[in-house]
Amino acid sequence: MKILIIDRDRLSSQLMVSKLKAEGHSVVEEAVKSEAIDRIEKGEHFDVVFVDPSPMKDARAIMLNIRRMSHRYPFIVLMANQDDQTIDLTATFEAGGNTFIRKPIDNLIVADKVRQAMHMRSMIQKIGDDSEDFPSAGGVISKSAFNQLFLSCLDRGNRYGELSYTLSIGVDNYSEIETLDGKYNAEYVSSKLASHLVRLRRQSDIIGQTGINEYTLLLMRTQHPNEAKDAAARFAQNLEELTDIAPSPTIKVKIFVRLTSLPDGTTNPEYLLAK
Repeated sequence: MKILIIDRDRLSSQLMVSKLKAEGHSVVEEAVKSEAIDRIEKGEHFDVVFVDPSPMKDARAIMLNIRRMSHRYPFIVLMANQDDQTIDLTATFEAGGNTFIRKPIDNLIVADKVRQAMHMRSMIQKIGDDSEDFPSAGGVISKSAFNQLFLSCLDRGNRYGELSYTLSIGVDNYSEIETLDGKYNAEYVSSKLASHLVRLRRQSDIIGQTGINEYTLLLMRTQHPNEAKDAAARFAQNLEELTDIAPSPTIKVKIFVRLTSLPDGTTNPEYLLAK
């Protein structure tokens, strides 16, 4: 991962640099905000940007500048002082960031934020990969169409502070089934899973095929903090009760259920079901 740290506090940034470089990341420091923006504007890409906007009171200006100048989506981490209670996750989203940390910096928390960034980058690359698309069928939209809605959720999160979720559900051992029992049986399992997901989803949930063995739902405008987690648990419970997903009694099907919040990239405990 290529990481940019924008911070006037040299000691704080040096501690972060040492930790991040030790983990194998490429790190660039910039104490002057305008010089950091110039690097981005000239085409230098960073996967993660840690930014302390002080002495500026409004973080939105620099964070939106980073977004505007970047050619690809960067994961932006706002750094705030411990006593600044105006900063929370919603305020960070509205300012254009993905998440925040407080100073003095805890390197364990920094490492956790980088892991979130890596997960987000992996999702963006996978869903946005146009080398293979899947046609819309049976209530499931194509991967390319789903990608546009996914990017819109990221954008709305950074513009309006809207928290959305992706619920990815797929056949964990698809390759194993294809190798041992043939392509037909592997495709049967995947299509059978899709039909059940379409039946189980709410009318407002959008579902797209994001891999040969994976389907992803967009859960948008949730009304309470536990709504998405409850949805993941409900899908896992209903899938656990299925009796017709395996084409024969000799085939074991493993299904994963994975919830990710947008735009912060936080993942929740994953369900792995064996049928």
